[in-house]
Amino acid sequence: MNDNSNSIIRCHRLTKHYRKGQRTVTPLQALDLHVVPGEYLALMGPSGSGKTTLLNLVAGIDSPSEGTLEVCGQDITRLSRGRLARWRAHHVGYIFQLYHLVPVLTAFENVELPLLLDDMSRRERRERVESTLALVGLDDRMHHFPRELSGGQEQRVAIARALVASPELLVADEPTGDLDREAADAVLQLLHGLSADHGKTIVMVTHDPRAAKAADRVLHLEKGRLLEQETA
Repeated sequence: MNDNSNSIIRCHRLTKHYRKGQRTVTPLQALDLHVVPGEYLALMGPSGSGKTTLLNLVAGIDSPSEGTLEVCGQDITRLSRGRLARWRAHHVGYIFQLYHLVPVLTAFENVELPLLLDDMSRRERRERVESTLALVGLDDRMHHFPRELSGGQEQRVAIARALVASPELLVADEPTGDLDREAADAVLQLLHGLSADHGKTIVMVTHDPRAAKAADRVLHLEKGRLLEQETA
């Protein structure tokens, strides 16, 4: 999967610096990466290798210090903060390790949140939320609060929230890291189906070799550099 002319993500000499006390830290250094639409990519490497930094740059949450970065056909380094926030809302869904659900909202209301700023009728929102919760197998839990769900169910609500605006790209930071093996396997099966059956592009950070095996391709990072490429 290396047709660079058809890439949904294009990074060229992508570099990130930041200050930590008196030191300059460089979590990413001159990294080149291309990801094609529909690809399921896993990023592996030790803590501090730059995996989450790369994920946040690709998602438009952070900005690079040097290099070029195009995502979904847009050079996101040239967008103002406001335009970047609007771009991110329509093109990227972010799946967190610890779910980040709002505890006082039901599963339905948590998934509905990304749609509230869109020009969409209440009926359209309801239909979108219900169909997305059905897609992740939680249509029978939509009126439950997070405290009434298992960890695996909470993560599926979080995945539904990331999906509900129909983004082209899903980024996932250790999506199975807080789950037991059975729940983790169910989440991995769901992510695989989203890529294989629904054409979603997924970039996932993981320390779990079993999680990485679910991906189409595995990239290894160490000290901000790409060391190895594998086909899973």
